[in-house]
Amino acid sequence: MTDELFTIGRMCETFEVTPRTLRFYEQKELLAPIREGQKRLFTRRDRARLKLILQGKRFGFSLEEIRQLLNLYDLGDQQVTQISRTYELGQKHLANLIAKRDELDEAIAEFKTTLKWGEEMLIARGVKKAAE
Repeated sequence: MTDELFTIGRMCETFEVTPRTLRFYEQKELLAPIREGQKRLFTRRDRARLKLILQGKRFGFSLEEIRQLLNLYDLGDQQVTQISRTYELGQKHLANLIAKRDELDEAIAEFKTTLKWGEEMLIARGVKKAAE
């Protein structure tokens, strides 16, 4: 990414988000574009922050968690606090994702068993032919 300023349209195209999303993130103090009247111009910093926002959302972080983590960037400690806190929260979110995956795997296995039973019942009643 260069130091070039991006318009809202270019941001939307580049990051596959809507203008409404960008305005919402600005309202939540996650982004701070340069304002020229009604025009918003996004800096390299805004682009980097948006990339992190979208990644954080994908990983299950709340917008408030993301805002707090992004704000730790400017502490002047070479991002040690920011990285440490992101790591701690990341560990918790990873554990949650794994637990959800395990629950989903269990539900899928149970569903397959139920469908197999249904198939066997239909075969026994002559409604369905056995898979060859």
